[in-house]
Amino acid sequence: MISFLEKKLGFAMARSAGVFCLIGIAMISLIACGGSKQVAQTETEEPVVTQPEPEPREETAIAAPVEKAAPTPLVLQTINFDYDKYDLTGVAMDILSINAKGLREHPEAQMLIEGHCDERGTVEYNLALGDKRAKAVKDYLVALGINSSRLTTITYGKERPLDTSQNEPAWAKNRRAEFVRK
Repeated sequence: MISFLEKKLGFAMARSAGVFCLIGIAMISLIACGGSKQVAQTETEEPVVTQPEPEPREETAIAAPVEKAAPTPLVLQTINFDYDKYDLTGVAMDILSINAKGLREHPEAQMLIEGHCDERGTVEYNLALGDKRAKAVKDYLVALGINSSRLTTITYGKERPLDTSQNEPAWAKNRRAEFVRK
């Protein structure tokens, strides 16, 4: 290759062209071998600067349509009460907080809160106690931000027991407030 250049360009220019060819080959080798981006030096100590590699372009992706997840069904947990009480226990308040979250996720839901009692006591007494239990639950949900127009109450007293056994475990199940979607 040098002899061809020597004939066409003369010896001095051919020698320079040969050196530049060697530099080019060295640069290509460095790039191909993953060499760092450094300044290459010639035999005559003339610096040759390599071109920086172009920055990778960000590709614009077209967003695929996002399907909405199916809403979770609204399931509200039952609240239980102590004997002859309508005060909410700590456990009941925790459950009502979870129920309130579900109601916020379903703003269309209208709920009926049923107040229930165990079999002990008169019909009148248990109807009044069941009413107080249902209203205590409603009031707490309203305090948690649920619109009162979405909640109605009813009392069944002791007329709808879950467990008809006559023992404390059965009575504890029957002292409750339940949620029914309207």
